[in-house]
Amino acid sequence: MDALTDFLTRHHPATQALLATLFTWGVTALGAALVFFFKKINQQILDGMLGFAAGVMIAASFWSLLAPAIEMSESTSSLPAWMPALVGFLAGGLFLFSIDKVLPHLHPGHEIHQAEGIKTSWQRSVLLVLAITLHNIPEGLAVGVAFGAVVHGLPSATIGTAVALAIGIGLQNFPEGTAVSVPLRREGMSRRKAFFYGQLSGVVEPIFGVLGAIAVLTMQPILPYALSFAAGAMIFVVVEELIPESQQAGNTDLATMATLLGFSVMMVLDVALG
Repeated sequence: MDALTDFLTRHHPATQALLATLFTWGVTALGAALVFFFKKINQQILDGMLGFAAGVMIAASFWSLLAPAIEMSESTSSLPAWMPALVGFLAGGLFLFSIDKVLPHLHPGHEIHQAEGIKTSWQRSVLLVLAITLHNIPEGLAVGVAFGAVVHGLPSATIGTAVALAIGIGLQNFPEGTAVSVPLRREGMSRRKAFFYGQLSGVVEPIFGVLGAIAVLTMQPILPYALSFAAGAMIFVVVEELIPESQQAGNTDLATMATLLGFSVMMVLDVALG
């Protein structure tokens, strides 16, 4: 791990964010690659993976984003320490809420008539990809903001914390790639095409990762807001999508325990590396 952090510190923060989000995109592709070996995944396994992803995102939202935002506000802002975190957190949730209402998308396991957003005649495959893409926007943004924050030399923003966040996001991206590719294969799509759509959902992470890093590099005062914005967007995804999807098949206890496990893994990663 020391070799990795040494390697990253030799690069510009935007490049660090790009490399980290290329990793998270790659893990999405690995999850999608399961379609080459399985035509369908046991529902209990998939629900456990989604629950794990939810736990990782909850822990990352606090340990890697909200807590550093509050610490930064205490040392850099004349406002109450909780104010930037509150404003950014709610803004992030409202941002994802707005996109959710506009962007056409379909959650895995739902019928085509249950598609959300503006009504469209787009194919089911496109709508499934857009649903997971919606997850990945705040994840890429969070990683980019975390790496961009390091350059400002604040105690709560370290390269180790940013690396821990990227690893955590990568871990929870695995089931998201699977959740797109395997259902498409089950519906008759070729393995290659199903894999292509599955990995495609992670393309936005490098884009928003670089944008997030550049934003906080050029505008340090927005840093606490940007960190908490990403946290709010991620919590919206967890509560509105991941947790309901992990429990809709009735595997409530399994999904809940997997959520606790995901939270624990992300917490350990952040504390150990940060």
